Amino acid sequence: MLQYAPNDWNRRKVLDIFQAIIIGIIEGFTEFLPISSTGHMIVASRMMEIPQSTLIKAYEVIIQLAAILAVMIVYREKITFKKIDLWRKLLVAFLPLAIVGFIFKDVIKALFSLKIVAIMFIVGGVIFLLVEYFYDEKKSSISKVEDITYKEALIIGVAQLFSFIPGTSRAGATIVGGLLCGLDRKSAAEFSFLLAIPVMGAVSGYDLLKHYQAFSSIDFLPFFVGFVVAFVVAYLTIKLFLAFLSRFTFVPFGIYRILFGLLLLLLL
Repeated sequence: MLQYAPNDWNRRKVLDIFQAIIIGIIEGFTEFLPISSTGHMIVASRMMEIPQSTLIKAYEVIIQLAAILAVMIVYREKITFKKIDLWRKLLVAFLPLAIVGFIFKDVIKALFSLKIVAIMFIVGGVIFLLVEYFYDEKKSSISKVEDITYKEALIIGVAQLFSFIPGTSRAGATIVGGLLCGLDRKSAAEFSFLLAIPVMGAVSGYDLLKHYQAFSSIDFLPFFVGFVVAFVVAYLTIKLFLAFLSRFTFVPFGIYRILFGLLLLLLL
């Protein structure tokens, strides 16, 4: 999000319902699609003049938890001890991000800039178009997430490291990694969804500990509304995205990323 001077927040002491709904929609819709939620949050923040603050960080934790809950409900049949092998593979995919993020968190924060976000939107779009150009789903060897090997899970986890570059998209990086490993489009998306549970859970947990004091002085109604909105939108987005992939490719997302990146550059 955009950075504002501390005094700006004194003139905006609460997050109103309208802002909570808009941000909740953006989070729920963009978090699991390969289009990066960061860039969309930047545009929304600029349009609504929302400053980055402890309150906003606390709100982001809430709507991220809503998105995680949506994934868990959609894939509740996979969150059982019968699927323990799948979760071991997800842990393998999660570890590279956890280790690198912990060691280089300060360096990663320094990477953020609007220009980098815009450029990575375009770069990511071009990569999706190139991957789809050479990709043949008929030759894909994996159509079920349970069939992913530990080696392939690790490769997807390494691909996820690119999401540290602002504007890349965690979902986009993991999906591309999955396609390159021989997954079909649906299983690549599903593995990305499931991987979001430990990744977003860890990030939200860390942010919750970091900004817990902000919850002592908030108006809970916008937070509650935002949670519900983010949950419903995320749930529907996952369902619709999987239905979309049963008939279409990732090309539209590649084109969209390029156009959105160019728009951001114009705004700069």
